[in-house]
Amino acid sequence: MARTLLRVPGTAQRGEVVEIRTLIQHPMETGFRPGADGTVQPRDIIRRFTCLYNNRPVFEADLHPAIAANPYLTFTFVARESGVLAFIWEGDNGFSQTETRALTVA
Repeated sequence: MARTLLRVPGTAQRGEVVEIRTLIQHPMETGFRPGADGTVQPRDIIRRFTCLYNNRPVFEADLHPAIAANPYLTFTFVARESGVLAFIWEGDNGFSQTETRALTVA
């Protein structure tokens, strides 16, 4: 399981624009770089990131080999109701990780 860092406020006012920051530790190997023995390292990247708010997508991104290691993503959305944010990273070699955080809207 990869280490993640999430910056998500615990509370927000109804209609407030909320900023979310995510970072996941992942090498993001492009599949083009030779290793120490001269053979090309197999590709291993995170291909897709999705954030769901009460099971509805609020942010989605397709990632490609040019993305740096340990991808950092930041985005905003409008808080309308209390609920759960689910952060989903999917990648090569069956990689999948999900983290959740609660958001209370007053």
